[in-house]
Amino acid sequence: MRAPYACDPTRTRGRRVPEEESTFRSPFQRDRDRIIHASAFRRLKHKTQVFVEHEGDYFRTRLTHSIEVAQVARTMARALGLDEELTEAVALAHDLGHPPFGHTGEDALQALMAPHGGFDHNAQAIRIVTHLERHYAEFDGLNLSWETLEGIAKHNGPVPEPTPWALAAYCDAHDLELHTHASAEAQVAAIADDVAYNHHDLHDGLRAELFSTDELAELPILDACFAEVDALYPGLNYYRRRHEALRRFFGVLVEDVIGYARAELAALDPQSAGDIRAAGRPIIRFSDPIFADLKVIRDFLFHRMYRAPSVVEMRVEVTRVVRELFPHFMAHPEELPKQWRKDVEDIAGDETQLARIVCDYISGMTDRFALQTHGRVFGGTPIRKGIFA
Repeated sequence: MRAPYACDPTRTRGRRVPEEESTFRSPFQRDRDRIIHASAFRRLKHKTQVFVEHEGDYFRTRLTHSIEVAQVARTMARALGLDEELTEAVALAHDLGHPPFGHTGEDALQALMAPHGGFDHNAQAIRIVTHLERHYAEFDGLNLSWETLEGIAKHNGPVPEPTPWALAAYCDAHDLELHTHASAEAQVAAIADDVAYNHHDLHDGLRAELFSTDELAELPILDACFAEVDALYPGLNYYRRRHEALRRFFGVLVEDVIGYARAELAALDPQSAGDIRAAGRPIIRFSDPIFADLKVIRDFLFHRMYRAPSVVEMRVEVTRVVRELFPHFMAHPEELPKQWRKDVEDIAGDETQLARIVCDYISGMTDRFALQTHGRVFGGTPIRKGIFA
């Protein structure tokens, strides 16, 4: 049963371009389906989560990460009486704006775009779903409902000043009320992202042998998880033991968020989705003790995984790929694909407009396409096989 503070698809604020709604699908279901069928969503298959996309079939990519986030988000949404389709739509779209090579690629583009308004993957996701996906006859983008766009834009909270240019440009025409918190559904998608990556980064780090199972068993939360597994299954196979411990860790995080959210909702007693937005604080989050324990785990991951020597070396190499591709296409826009050359002809009246077109093109690349393009333009193999964050 839908809670009073959930977003009601029958009372949506609508779409920027009015459309006749589907006979069988709610507006939020339709949003979810459009996101799944978007070109940018498919490209997530070959975009980095933490490990280089070509390094192994078992490591997470942005696509598998997004699917895991959506699964966690739906579980939480159902437990809290929220709209599951809106929650899933925001979860599936939350990483659409990531460039190749993960946060390393984003850092490189941010530096390159500093004279032209900067680059922010969250704002780029809005640019993708409102402008860059061009498949429909009546509009650019996916023409998503206001609630889904709001969730993508500010699932991590109110957007601080200065507003990223791509987000500000859209909000000038369609106000997403960036100064408030988002709906409970969007907050669930955001915390589900935290749950998913805290779990799977530990799993992928073990597979990459950046740290050992014994080291994990000494971390907070995980120590109790391993102890429970050892008590229930003494002498369990090494790989099964760590899997059992990590899935319990996963469960601890999910149950903590649901329990904390239920207590917060009971205290706030919101009677509408607007009451959630006006609460002035996130309602869906970890409890303070679990959040403190996760800070220890994140610090461990930062030093042992995200900044491991092999990872740092790879960050330098892939940063070079982006830094060399960007000025090349700025100097030679005639080498862009046909669709992009038309954008240059139609709207690139100055260097900043050209830079934003080039940035859109590069940020949409997959890891493998960026490497292939770099090899075609500059020759040779740009990077060795390795891992990076």
